[in-house]
Amino acid sequence: MRYPALLALAFLGTIGAAPPPATAYQWQNVTVGGGGFAPGIVFSPVERGLAYLRTDMGGAYRRDSRSLRWEPLQDEEAESNFMGIESIAPDPHDPEVVYLAAGMSWRGPAAIFRSADRGAHWRKTVVPFAMGGNEDGRGLGERLAIDPHRTATLMFGSRHDGLWRSDDTGVHWQKVAAFPLAGLGRPDRPRTTHGGLSFVLFDPAQRGRVFVASADPGAQHLFRSDDGGSQWQAVAGGPAADLLPVKGVIGADSVLTLTYCDAIGPNGITRGAVWRFDPRSGAWHDVTPLKGAKVVPGGYMGVAVAARDPRVIGVATVNRYRPGDTVWRSADAGRTWRELARDSVRDVSATPFLDFDGKANFGHWIAGLAIDPFDAGHAAYVTGATVYATNDFAQSRAMRWAPWTRGIEQTAIITLVSPTGGAPLVSGFGDLGGFRHDDMTRSPRHVHRNPMLTNTNSLDYAGMAPLVMVRSGNTHKPVVPDTSLAWSTDGGDTWQPLRVPAQGGEGGEPSRAQTGSAAITVSADGETFVVETEQPLLTRDRGKNWSLVRGLPVRTRVTADKADARRFYAVDADPGHVLRSDDGGAAFHAAGGVGLPADLSGARTVGREAANPLVAVPGRAGGLWLLVGEDLYRSVDRGEHWARASQGIAITRFGLGKGAAGSDWPALYAIGSVGAQRGIYRSIDGGARWTRINDDAHQWGLRLRVISGDPRLFGRVYVGTDGRGIMYGDPVGR
Repeated sequence: MRYPALLALAFLGTIGAAPPPATAYQWQNVTVGGGGFAPGIVFSPVERGLAYLRTDMGGAYRRDSRSLRWEPLQDEEAESNFMGIESIAPDPHDPEVVYLAAGMSWRGPAAIFRSADRGAHWRKTVVPFAMGGNEDGRGLGERLAIDPHRTATLMFGSRHDGLWRSDDTGVHWQKVAAFPLAGLGRPDRPRTTHGGLSFVLFDPAQRGRVFVASADPGAQHLFRSDDGGSQWQAVAGGPAADLLPVKGVIGADSVLTLTYCDAIGPNGITRGAVWRFDPRSGAWHDVTPLKGAKVVPGGYMGVAVAARDPRVIGVATVNRYRPGDTVWRSADAGRTWRELARDSVRDVSATPFLDFDGKANFGHWIAGLAIDPFDAGHAAYVTGATVYATNDFAQSRAMRWAPWTRGIEQTAIITLVSPTGGAPLVSGFGDLGGFRHDDMTRSPRHVHRNPMLTNTNSLDYAGMAPLVMVRSGNTHKPVVPDTSLAWSTDGGDTWQPLRVPAQGGEGGEPSRAQTGSAAITVSADGETFVVETEQPLLTRDRGKNWSLVRGLPVRTRVTADKADARRFYAVDADPGHVLRSDDGGAAFHAAGGVGLPADLSGARTVGREAANPLVAVPGRAGGLWLLVGEDLYRSVDRGEHWARASQGIAITRFGLGKGAAGSDWPALYAIGSVGAQRGIYRSIDGGARWTRINDDAHQWGLRLRVISGDPRLFGRVYVGTDGRGIMYGDPVGR
């Protein structure tokens, strides 16, 4: 996934505080279907229908013939960094055993997970070598391998610290001192990494033979041992040294098929190749599908070989934007190839949002490709947005490919709202833009369009006219090509672009509207839009005319009263005032703010994706809730007077929902900590008492970004994660 991953939020709360009581909730994913980058897919070689998928920020998944869906394997995980999977290895003899190499970034912890029940339960060993499951090079692999002749022995090719070995099923690890490359060491600055040792391959037909490849710069890239790893030698031959081996497989005939790129990817690749090496003769063969004048920019990464006929090979391109990535199939060991993108049919009816521009493309970033060892007609490949599979891989006719994603939700959520009318949920995603969710169990028909923005950073709805909505967002380009703003009158099903007058950015930089950093707010009646540009602007006629907003500082988030169209609110953290507009947003002035701390810097919003700390109560004029630091305050008189509401909890994000029967307060939902227990909490008495509503089986790496209750359904809560999509929870027994 291109969208950058968040680090775990810092520990909050008071050591030694007693944990709160729990309220039992049942949790489910809001269905989208796939949605993110899954760099590797691996079939079990010993059980039909058993496969594993690794993702870059959403953990690992298992699919087997029992459930006929992908099952997430790490929802109980509380360590954020363990949700990025560097490598995965099913046991070559026992279908119950599987291993994970988990570590999203070299700046966080890494561990080897081992399971004896297909990933239902894990034991883990924290290891000294760093990983990068969501860094450049995450498509390389597989780095983790099991010796098929002695399954207690595993080897792992690390990014920075050379080759490692375990001889007790992954419990203890030692560095292989005899291996020629010790590693380049951890990077000395953020957002950099190394390719390191890209894959480890044991030869199932020859005891003691193992191959390890290096994707670091150097003269030698492939090494072999014929005595189980005691002695190593470089393998001579192959392509030029400036091409790096990124993935490799070994067939039943002991021949290696290797894909090469000139960078570790998934971005920045311009050249590539496919080579085969026969260790018995020492012969290399260049079997690259496109050569000479036919070459287009891009490389090769995904690679697979049929278990029963090693002449059947599949390879995939990566980072080939023109004419697009593709998969190639050969039935004669690479002498001739058939390109599949031109000879296939797409069926995306299960996840129709993939039809981005009227025609679902073959996919991009095809880092992983696998052929079912029990059925050579069944193959699958991963992309930056989904997993495709076919049952026609052995056929000469046009192949039908369809998303193979039932159960996979691998997306990063930036924002979401649950309006008082229309669809129960409208979301803002990273990379996909977001959706209107009419049915939690069905993939949405399309992403937000007109304009189509990569990220949606702010969403708002009109409290008394909830079908009127506004959004803002950005693309992967520094400047949004058209406009970063849009409005809707049908609850987010269709959108109209909103263009603001040009304003200069600070220091000659592009303006906030140009970069997608300007949030937008809509009045309760849906008639007024306020845009937080360098000089905040207001329109009452859908953008035909604009006026400057007086008294509103730059980079200040605005909140509209949900029941009074005249009122807008904001927090000026410096000097520390709550601001209010009583004339429909034309001008702001200081509200009383009695009862608030003098220092409101804890209510400051930083960055275009920051959550708004000030939330208005649906259906209640003048009702406001404000998060200052870790404490929640409430006002019932348009910000004039405030009372501290939260007790015994340190809150990082919060949202409102329909109140309990007979209560004067909305239901409060929070991401926060009570004592040492971080989680999701609910209060139905105005913040005096809190109960934990998630449990140890539902933590999702604690990568929790946004939360909101449902204003129409008491108890319903929506939680946007950073890698596991949107979760929605309901009290057990409803």
